[in-house]
Amino acid sequence: MSLFLVQHGKSLPPDIDPERGLSEEGISEVEIIASMAKSHGIGVASIQHSGKKRAQQTADIFAIALNPKGGVEERNGINPMDDVEPFARGVNVKDNVMLVGHLPFMERLVSYLITGSTDRPVIKFQNGGIVCLEQDPYTQIWIIKWTLLPHIN
Repeated sequence: MSLFLVQHGKSLPPDIDPERGLSEEGISEVEIIASMAKSHGIGVASIQHSGKKRAQQTADIFAIALNPKGGVEERNGINPMDDVEPFARGVNVKDNVMLVGHLPFMERLVSYLITGSTDRPVIKFQNGGIVCLEQDPYTQIWIIKWTLLPHIN
C-alpha cells in the first residue's frame, strides 16, 4: 500500500496568528491539491497529523475531499524536529495512510526510507503538496511513486 506524505499548507506568520494557522493562499492551494487527489481516485484509510494547527487544518481539508473511513487523528512523533528513525521503524502500511506534517521531518523521513540516511535529500516538498511512497511487498524497498505539487518550479 501507499504512504502519502503532505507538508501542511502555507501558514500565517506568528505575529498575525501565534498558532500559525493556514493563510488564505494555503487554504486555497490545499483545496486544489485535495480536489485533484480526489479526481485521480486517491483513497486513504486514515489521515494523521502532528497536532499543530496548520497540519490539522490541512488534514481536515484533505478529509473533506477524500473522506477516509478511519477519519483524521493526531499522531505523535512527527513534529518538525522529531527523530525520523523511530517513526520509520514503526511504519506499517497495510492500508493507504496520509501523514500531514512539517519540514524538516517530512523530507528527512523520505530520505531515510529511500536511502537509509536522513542526510541524503531525495525530494523537495512544497506546502500543501503530496509525495506518494510505496513499499515493494517482496523487497521492502521504498520508492517515490509520484508527487502532486501546487507549483512547478
